[in-house]
Amino acid sequence: MKTAAPRPLTVIGWIETIDLPDLGLPGLRTKIDTGARTSALHAHDIRPFTRDGAPWVAFMADLGHGLHDRPIEAPLHAERPIKNTSGVPEDRYIIRTRMRLGRRLWTIDLSLSDRSAMTFPMIVGRAALKNHAIAVHTRRTHLVTPRPGASQDTP
Repeated sequence: MKTAAPRPLTVIGWIETIDLPDLGLPGLRTKIDTGARTSALHAHDIRPFTRDGAPWVAFMADLGHGLHDRPIEAPLHAERPIKNTSGVPEDRYIIRTRMRLGRRLWTIDLSLSDRSAMTFPMIVGRAALKNHAIAVHTRRTHLVTPRPGASQDTP
Protein backbone atom coordinates (compact mmCIF):
# COMPACT_ATOMS: atom_id res chain seq x y z
CA MET A 1 0.00 0.00 0.00
CA LYS A 2 1.34 3.39 -1.00
CA THR A 3 1.15 6.15 1.61
CA ALA A 4 0.99 9.84 0.88
CA ALA A 5 4.25 11.74 1.10
CA PRO A 6 4.43 14.06 4.10
CA ARG A 7 3.73 17.69 3.35
CA PRO A 8 6.92 19.79 3.33
CA LEU A 9 7.37 22.06 6.34
CA THR A 10 6.20 25.65 5.80
CA VAL A 11 7.93 28.31 7.89
CA ILE A 12 5.77 31.32 8.70
CA GLY A 13 6.54 34.53 10.55
CA TRP A 14 5.23 35.42 13.99
CA ILE A 15 3.10 38.07 12.26
CA GLU A 16 1.23 37.20 9.04
CA THR A 17 -1.71 38.63 7.12
CA ILE A 18 -4.57 36.13 6.84
CA ASP A 19 -8.00 36.04 5.27
CA LEU A 20 -11.24 34.65 6.67
CA PRO A 21 -13.12 34.32 3.35
CA ASP A 22 -16.30 32.76 4.78
CA LEU A 23 -16.69 35.81 7.04
CA GLY A 24 -15.74 38.33 4.36
CA LEU A 25 -12.69 39.45 6.34
CA PRO A 26 -9.59 39.83 4.16
CA GLY A 27 -6.18 41.13 5.17
CA LEU A 28 -6.26 40.61 8.94
CA ARG A 29 -2.96 41.50 10.58
CA THR A 30 -2.50 38.45 12.78
CA LYS A 31 -0.13 37.34 15.50
CA ILE A 32 0.81 33.67 15.36
CA ASP A 33 0.66 32.72 19.03
CA THR A 34 1.72 29.16 19.81
CA GLY A 35 1.27 29.94 23.51
CA ALA A 36 -2.48 30.13 22.88
CA ARG A 37 -4.36 26.93 22.19
CA THR A 38 -7.38 28.47 20.46
CA SER A 39 -7.40 31.19 17.82
CA ALA A 40 -9.31 34.37 18.68
CA LEU A 41 -10.90 37.13 16.62
CA HIS A 42 -11.76 40.59 17.91
CA ALA A 43 -15.53 40.81 18.13
CA HIS A 44 -18.02 42.92 20.03
CA ASP A 45 -21.80 43.11 20.39
CA ILE A 46 -21.81 39.29 20.38
CA ARG A 47 -25.36 37.89 20.41
CA PRO A 48 -26.38 34.23 20.16
CA PHE A 49 -29.62 33.47 18.30
CA THR A 50 -31.44 30.59 16.67
CA ARG A 51 -31.86 30.19 12.90
CA ASP A 52 -33.95 27.30 11.56
CA GLY A 53 -33.60 25.54 14.92
CA ALA A 54 -29.80 25.74 14.95
CA PRO A 55 -27.61 27.93 17.19
CA TRP A 56 -25.97 30.92 15.48
CA VAL A 57 -24.07 33.95 16.68
CA ALA A 58 -24.11 37.54 15.42
CA PHE A 59 -21.25 39.93 16.13
CA MET A 60 -19.44 43.00 14.94
CA ALA A 61 -15.92 42.42 13.63
CA ASP A 62 -13.32 44.70 12.19
CA LEU A 63 -9.95 44.70 10.47
CA GLY A 64 -8.36 47.17 12.83
CA HIS A 65 -10.18 47.75 16.10
CA GLY A 66 -13.10 49.89 14.98
CA LEU A 67 -11.79 51.11 11.66
CA HIS A 68 -13.93 48.78 9.52
CA ASP A 69 -16.77 47.54 11.72
CA ARG A 70 -19.06 45.11 9.97
CA PRO A 71 -21.83 42.80 11.13
CA ILE A 72 -21.27 39.06 10.75
CA GLU A 73 -23.46 36.04 11.41
CA ALA A 74 -22.11 32.49 11.64
CA PRO A 75 -23.24 29.09 12.88
CA LEU A 76 -22.26 28.58 16.50
CA HIS A 77 -19.90 25.62 16.80
CA ALA A 78 -19.46 25.56 20.60
CA GLU A 79 -19.36 27.56 23.78
CA ARG A 80 -16.51 26.73 26.12
CA PRO A 81 -14.21 28.22 28.75
CA ILE A 82 -11.01 29.67 27.34
CA LYS A 83 -8.24 31.22 29.42
CA ASN A 84 -7.77 34.91 28.66
CA THR A 85 -4.36 36.60 28.54
CA SER A 86 -4.38 36.77 32.35
CA GLY A 87 -4.98 33.01 32.59
CA VAL A 88 -8.55 33.41 33.85
CA PRO A 89 -11.12 31.13 32.15
CA GLU A 90 -14.03 32.91 30.47
CA ASP A 91 -16.89 31.43 28.47
CA ARG A 92 -16.52 32.19 24.77
CA TYR A 93 -18.49 31.46 21.65
CA ILE A 94 -16.59 29.37 19.10
CA ILE A 95 -17.28 29.42 15.38
CA ARG A 96 -15.73 27.21 12.72
CA THR A 97 -14.53 28.95 9.57
CA ARG A 98 -11.91 28.72 6.86
CA MET A 99 -8.60 30.58 7.14
CA ARG A 100 -6.31 31.41 4.23
CA LEU A 101 -2.61 31.71 5.04
CA GLY A 102 -0.54 32.31 1.95
CA ARG A 103 -1.73 29.83 -0.69
CA ARG A 104 -3.20 27.41 1.83
CA LEU A 105 -6.80 27.29 3.05
CA TRP A 106 -8.17 25.18 5.89
CA THR A 107 -10.87 25.17 8.58
CA ILE A 108 -10.14 26.43 12.09
CA ASP A 109 -12.03 26.96 15.34
CA LEU A 110 -12.16 30.64 16.23
CA SER A 111 -13.21 32.13 19.57
CA LEU A 112 -14.94 35.50 19.62
CA SER A 113 -13.47 37.91 22.15
CA ASP A 114 -13.10 41.62 22.81
CA ARG A 115 -9.49 42.20 21.77
CA SER A 116 -9.77 46.00 21.63
CA ALA A 117 -7.00 46.33 24.23
CA MET A 118 -4.70 44.05 22.20
CA THR A 119 -2.33 45.03 19.40
CA PHE A 120 -3.64 42.43 16.95
CA PRO A 121 -7.31 41.93 16.02
CA MET A 122 -6.64 38.21 15.68
CA ILE A 123 -4.33 35.55 17.02
CA VAL A 124 -3.80 32.14 15.47
CA GLY A 125 -3.28 29.53 18.17
CA ARG A 126 -1.47 26.22 18.00
CA ALA A 127 -4.62 24.12 17.46
CA ALA A 128 -5.13 25.89 14.11
CA LEU A 129 -1.57 25.02 13.05
CA LYS A 130 -1.56 21.43 14.28
CA ASN A 131 -1.27 18.79 11.55
CA HIS A 132 -0.50 21.38 8.86
CA ALA A 133 3.32 21.05 8.81
CA ILE A 134 3.87 24.66 9.92
CA ALA A 135 6.75 26.07 11.95
CA VAL A 136 6.87 29.63 13.28
CA HIS A 137 10.02 31.74 12.91
CA THR A 138 10.13 33.79 16.11
CA ARG A 139 12.26 36.63 14.72
CA ARG A 140 10.72 37.12 11.28
CA THR A 141 7.37 38.41 10.05
CA HIS A 142 5.40 38.03 6.82
CA LEU A 143 7.27 35.04 5.42
CA VAL A 144 4.27 33.70 3.45
CA THR A 145 2.03 36.77 3.18
CA PRO A 146 2.72 40.34 2.09
CA ARG A 147 2.89 43.13 4.61
CA PRO A 148 -0.30 45.22 4.59
CA GLY A 149 0.08 47.94 1.97
CA ALA A 150 3.00 46.18 0.25
CA SER A 151 2.71 45.22 -3.40
CA GLN A 152 2.47 41.50 -4.17
CA ASP A 153 5.90 41.66 -5.83
CA THR A 154 7.65 42.86 -2.65
CA PRO A 155 9.53 40.07 -0.85
